[in-house]
Amino acid sequence: MHPALRPARPDDVDRIHQLVVDLATYERAADQVRATPEQLRAALFAPASAVHALVAEDGTGTVVGFALWFLNFSTWEGVHGLYLEDLYVEPGHRGSGLGRALLQALAEIAVERGHARVEWSVLDWNAPSIGFYRRLGARPMDGWTVFRLTGDALHAVAGAQG
Repeated sequence: MHPALRPARPDDVDRIHQLVVDLATYERAADQVRATPEQLRAALFAPASAVHALVAEDGTGTVVGFALWFLNFSTWEGVHGLYLEDLYVEPGHRGSGLGRALLQALAEIAVERGHARVEWSVLDWNAPSIGFYRRLGARPMDGWTVFRLTGDALHAVAGAQG
């Protein structure tokens, strides 16, 4: 693993939460962040946690980026994959190789564990990130559309009688 990367620790949670807010601000959705540091701490460090994170540090040991992921499963491949929920590096540290190092570390984890893939979503207007991902060899999943049930629709479906 790149020397500036390490697994997240409980004392990183407040910083990770701030970076989540920064990412949401970049994605023009800061008002949609509901997660609290306490929720992130519980999710990341519960005894049987299903959520994992790596952090990237600058030369002074300050956390300047992170990758947060969880397992998914491919019925076609018959094995797990990693779903990258968030990848973020502060603007002042972009171009330093930390984003690439975070993705490389996730790819290494996937390969070591026998997982079939690493996948994620990217906003269609985020040309810099799309270009970065393409340069790494990642390809968009043309023909697939992400769907989401949330809020009132989620509750309506959950309460539906079939």
